[in-house]
Amino acid sequence: MSARSTHPSDRPTAATDRMPVAFVPHGGGPWPFVDLGLDPAEHAALSEYLRSLRTLPRRPPRALLVLSAHWEEAVPTVMTAERPPLLFDYHGFPATAYQLTWPAPGAPWLAARVQALLRAAGIPSRPDATRGFDHGTFVPLLLSYPDAEVPTIQLSLKQGLNPAEHLAIGRALAPLRDEGVFILGSGMSFHNLRLFRDPRAPRIAEDFDAWLRAAVTAPATQRDALLTQWALGPSATLAHPRAEHLLPLLVIAGAAGDDRGVTAYGGTSWGVRLSAYHFGT
Repeated sequence: MSARSTHPSDRPTAATDRMPVAFVPHGGGPWPFVDLGLDPAEHAALSEYLRSLRTLPRRPPRALLVLSAHWEEAVPTVMTAERPPLLFDYHGFPATAYQLTWPAPGAPWLAARVQALLRAAGIPSRPDATRGFDHGTFVPLLLSYPDAEVPTIQLSLKQGLNPAEHLAIGRALAPLRDEGVFILGSGMSFHNLRLFRDPRAPRIAEDFDAWLRAAVTAPATQRDALLTQWALGPSATLAHPRAEHLLPLLVIAGAAGDDRGVTAYGGTSWGVRLSAYHFGT
């Protein structure tokens, strides 16, 4: 079976119209919409970056495909609902955090295309007709696309969090960039909840972030080799005791192909360094 989409508006685009890909920090819980005691300057800088994300593509995307740190399945699993609900997968916040709305339409045609591309690459996948947008998607995109006008779906990470497998997933999805799909990885360049308020955290985050920045901006072959061995980086396993908040970056790097990465945002949150990376800009 061909991996081509049957969606009637699926037309190859010119190379100059190829969509970029991006790895973005989604922050903690519903942070832009409730008071978490964040430093106002930190809050404003990350909010401003996420608002600017919609201007990254040269033309409006046909759809968004999001890899969130907050969804892992035995095989890559794709949302197929026409109207995905919100999944409030956080706890202990004020009532307003559970009254947020982001009614973006789904994109069953894109879900089918994602599965076809994965199948063509020999990667098993499955659909999920009930999954909603988790906070790794709806919280940042409430800032980036507040009108929720762009069809959006999520693709899960694969349990086991193997870096090479996630690079391969990204490579399989790369053709979507020529079909008007903006692929986003939503995670964090530092994610150790036990250390966020530890006085050692800023240095740990800076050490790993400097290594990560050098790896992401290296030529593609070197970049992918380094990212596959990310756990060998300085303070890596202190910055990420589990890899789920970093693995969306591996998918994005795979989809980037030969495009060089750039650091698009380098700020702090809770005093620790967080970075965003773009490719193909």
